[in-house]
Amino acid sequence: MQSVLKHSGRAELAILALAALALALLLFAGPAFAGADTTFDTALTKFTDFLEGSGGKIITVLSLAGGIVALASGRFSMGQIAIPVGVGVGAGTGIPIVTSTVTATI
Repeated sequence: MQSVLKHSGRAELAILALAALALALLLFAGPAFAGADTTFDTALTKFTDFLEGSGGKIITVLSLAGGIVALASGRFSMGQIAIPVGVGVGAGTGIPIVTSTVTATI
């Protein structure tokens, strides 16, 4: 009988703790507005500028160099040509597409 009371007390305590947590969340929760947060704007701007500028060119050239090295090793595949082209297109046009999609008003 005493064992049943111990477990019952723990369950009641857990329920009480969850209820207190839920009440605290309701009381301290503030409104959230989509797109109003500017916490990571500077990081996003720097990263986007890097990929659209010299960083994107460096990544594309390194990808092309990897394809050329693979061609020189004697094994040919279309991926050695398609991957550098895809990386170049992605770095050049993919960033503005993703940025405009994310910042679009729905």
